[in-house]
Amino acid sequence: MDIKNIIGANMTSIEDVSYVSIGVNDFVKRQTQNSRYSYFDDTWEELVRLVKLNWCFKKEGYRDGVILVPLPPTKFYTSMCEITKDSVFETKFVSRREDEEPIKRTSLKNGEKTRANFADIVLYRYDVLRENSEQTGDCEWEIISINASPIENIPMQAMTMARNMLNEEGGTKAEYTGQQFAESLWFWKDYCMYEGDEDDNEDTK
Repeated sequence: MDIKNIIGANMTSIEDVSYVSIGVNDFVKRQTQNSRYSYFDDTWEELVRLVKLNWCFKKEGYRDGVILVPLPPTKFYTSMCEITKDSVFETKFVSRREDEEPIKRTSLKNGEKTRANFADIVLYRYDVLRENSEQTGDCEWEIISINASPIENIPMQAMTMARNMLNEEGGTKAEYTGQQFAESLWFWKDYCMYEGDEDDNEDTK
């Protein structure tokens, strides 16, 4: 499905979704040009505007209260790199936030960010964020993550899935199947995130 063509044919105006209250969570603001994460090369205000424009294309996330809004990949960059025989890795013991316990993280040192071919914006509903006191505003929905990638339908990383399933610190309670864990491990054996230029945090939810 070519989302760009669909959007062009069926674009919903901002006025049509004026009832939708969308904010930007502090967690996503770590996704900058110099970080190890995907990023949007424009303002947060513009990102919110695009999410509203494409609200009619939203799809369910991994649990109730989590949605993904696909956007045209223009201005989105990804740090996801395919592993080759020349890849150089770096492993650190780091935390996503100051109040979270550190975990092992392996990144690619000699990669680079490239223009994304696909982009999903992950939003959490207010009540879901309140489960772990992670809301940073009073909007009904908050943007939590920019998932930009070279290929479609990227599985969540297994460590993130485990954190959620076990309801560990920083996770959001969810259930996964053995098949989902296997697909995640099998996919990520061939890919790694570029470390970026900042001493930044961990994988996105």
